[in-house]
Amino acid sequence: MKVTIFGATGALGAECLKQSLEAGHEITVLVRSAAKLSESVRNHVTCIEGDGLDPASVATALSNGADAILFAIGVDKHSPEDLCADVTKNIFSSMREYDVGKFIWCGGGSNLLKEDQVTFGAKFVEFFANTFLGLRQRDKTHQLEFLHENLDLNWIGVRPLQMRTGAMKGEYRLGFNKFSGMSVIHFADCAHAMVGMLGDDTWLHKAPIIQY
Repeated sequence: MKVTIFGATGALGAECLKQSLEAGHEITVLVRSAAKLSESVRNHVTCIEGDGLDPASVATALSNGADAILFAIGVDKHSPEDLCADVTKNIFSSMREYDVGKFIWCGGGSNLLKEDQVTFGAKFVEFFANTFLGLRQRDKTHQLEFLHENLDLNWIGVRPLQMRTGAMKGEYRLGFNKFSGMSVIHFADCAHAMVGMLGDDTWLHKAPIIQY
């Protein structure tokens, strides 16, 4: 499968890239600087230098017959307002133009959905994110709203709480189970779920919580 990865130089994106290559997929990455990828990685991927906020860069990254997209862009306090939402809008425009089959993205558990089991722990996570992570929370909210407005395209999401570095276990829970701010998933297992969704439509148009 031809897969384009956005956010390939971050902790989650690097795992998505590694595991996608191991699974035998043909990978294209859109990065602002190819130097952020090791030479050994660059030798095994098609590397497009550009910016996800630039529609032309996104179009270039998806114009090579891409079958699916892995979206692992992260947000921090220095990120532009609505980074993920705006990049997603550019991606969806190109998905329609180039007939790309699927968009798999990583959101966050602080964005509650109607399917969630909303406990005190879940409400605290939402309160904490709204209070201390406002930029990220607003961005992911706007991204989710945009996705739900575009059900003509195939998309699937995962919503982790705390993501940490650690070995891949290969066992985790996906669903709308109870969760709290203490719910954890390793970057490697979050990537494992996302790469697995390339060939699995079980959660089509849904964004389950991922946790151990």
